[in-house]
Amino acid sequence: MSKPNFLIRLFSAIWGGVDGVRKILHLILLLVLFTIIFGAMQDTPLVLPDRAALVIEPYGYLVEQIEGHPFDRALSELAGDGRPQTLVQDMIDALDYAKDDDRIEVLYIDLGSLLGGGLSKLQRVAAAIEDFKTSGKTVIASADFLSQQGYYIAAHADEVYLHPEGMMLLQGYGRWRNYFKEAIDLLRIDWNVFRVGTHKSFVEPYTRMDMSDADRETTLHLVEQLWSLYESDVETARGLEPGTIEDYTDNFVEIMEANGGDFARAAAEHGLVDDLLKRTELRDLLIDRVGPDPDHTDTFRSAGMYEYLAQMRVLSGGKKRTKNVAVVVAAGDILFGSQPPGTVGGDSTSALLREARNEDSVEAVVLRVDSPGGSAFASEIIMDEIIALRNAGKPVVASMGSVAASGGYAISTVADKVFASPATITGSIGVFGMFPTYQRTLRTVGIATDGAGSTPLSGELRPDREMSEQSKKLFQLAINDYYDDFVGLVAESREMDVEIVDAIGQGQVWTGLDAVENGLVDELGTLEDAIAAAAELAELGDEDYGTLLIEQSLSPTEQMIIDLLGAVSVTGIDVSGWMKSPSLVRDIADDVMSKAGPLLRFNDPKGIYSHCFCDLR
Repeated sequence: MSKPNFLIRLFSAIWGGVDGVRKILHLILLLVLFTIIFGAMQDTPLVLPDRAALVIEPYGYLVEQIEGHPFDRALSELAGDGRPQTLVQDMIDALDYAKDDDRIEVLYIDLGSLLGGGLSKLQRVAAAIEDFKTSGKTVIASADFLSQQGYYIAAHADEVYLHPEGMMLLQGYGRWRNYFKEAIDLLRIDWNVFRVGTHKSFVEPYTRMDMSDADRETTLHLVEQLWSLYESDVETARGLEPGTIEDYTDNFVEIMEANGGDFARAAAEHGLVDDLLKRTELRDLLIDRVGPDPDHTDTFRSAGMYEYLAQMRVLSGGKKRTKNVAVVVAAGDILFGSQPPGTVGGDSTSALLREARNEDSVEAVVLRVDSPGGSAFASEIIMDEIIALRNAGKPVVASMGSVAASGGYAISTVADKVFASPATITGSIGVFGMFPTYQRTLRTVGIATDGAGSTPLSGELRPDREMSEQSKKLFQLAINDYYDDFVGLVAESREMDVEIVDAIGQGQVWTGLDAVENGLVDELGTLEDAIAAAAELAELGDEDYGTLLIEQSLSPTEQMIIDLLGAVSVTGIDVSGWMKSPSLVRDIADDVMSKAGPLLRFNDPKGIYSHCFCDLR
């Protein structure tokens, strides 16, 4: 038998060598991966010193729910590029654990990175600080620059410090927006608007160049109430004379002149802060209170909030028990379909409510609403699931956050009981629709649209054709019908006359205080109050239940990827380079999207929306 020729034998030998190298590399790769994973598993857990300061440094905006898909968020956090948001519940849980933890002697809150948050969220954090203080432990707050929201939290501390070259500015609340009618006219766009509600102001920027008298009246009532709450809370917390904050803001220019234009000194002179300390002086103060860090003697013994929370949640075994009150968060604009956290998807939020209905350990549900509304159809889908929960014998309590207006109010009102905070913005019972057409814009560049259809409706609702009177009439009829349904729903749920609901509807916006008085809300209370009420409706004893947060979670594959990347990062390898950073174009696009607001994302199949412009700054 003849031997294969030389070339065949040569290539066979080469291939055999390559295949062998491949197998060896695979083996090495597996060994490396297992080494990394087991090394991560053996990683030393956080060890807290016997005495330390718990450091809470809220970053960005306070929110009820962190925006974004869980997988995207996890990747961003691994890359050190998380969203500028802080979960209110994280702060509250950390304070609750630290209150009875003998290792934590001082609470230090650094508020320099806090950008904002609704007053009701600030009140939740402040209440947790006040509860922490009952332990007898000291609370210290500081910042280089204190925002108005940051100062609200700082005011509840025992000691408040500001950098000598820092700044604190209290501006009060306001609501300002751009108006586009002249720009729309210049662009020759026909912005067809349909609405029900004399105070439904969301559409005004597209129909006029200034705020209407009705919207101005509502806005002034709202911001004056909220600012009064802010002033009263801060003055009580700081032990200031009533009217101190009003005097400070009304005469701020004169106060600044008297202090030579020094913001920090002006705040200290009026008792808004206790002293002015540089960063080095503040560190020395904290070192005196809890001692120097053994590894870095130029700073103090401390435990960061997130590391502390991770440890305490594991040690406590979590809040879930055999019987539970489930919490489902509905935060953000209400949109059709499945949406990531930070928005309320008709399908995705409904899926969470169904999960609560099908979970045997869940006896009752609290729907935490922090939403200005949005898609009318998506709201209907969510309401159907809430009613299904109630029909299954599981009570539902709505707990309103900073905003629960329009569609956010609609999904709340079908609950067994509705709680709001005094500073909640709610109501806005009204409906609108908008359908812009740009046929005149096209004509200016020589483009026309023409054709033929089989019925009078053929070719209607095309943005490149003028809206016919028939289509306008149909659109308004649909808007009117939804408003009637909305009013009827509230009247039935709240056991009120339709005429009364219509009178307090019409798109009018109310604070939680107003809403209780006019019957839109049952009680003023916190999320914790709502959980207790849900447990009572389910006939659960005080010690017989836990709480279970039902939220979107990672798939098994996504969890495996995150665990692997986390294990790699523990070894010191920088995984941020493995994930492409957003381009400048993407950053600009995200910024435009955030400013354009929900208008660019509205996707209701019928084009009907119940949304409130409730952004207060």
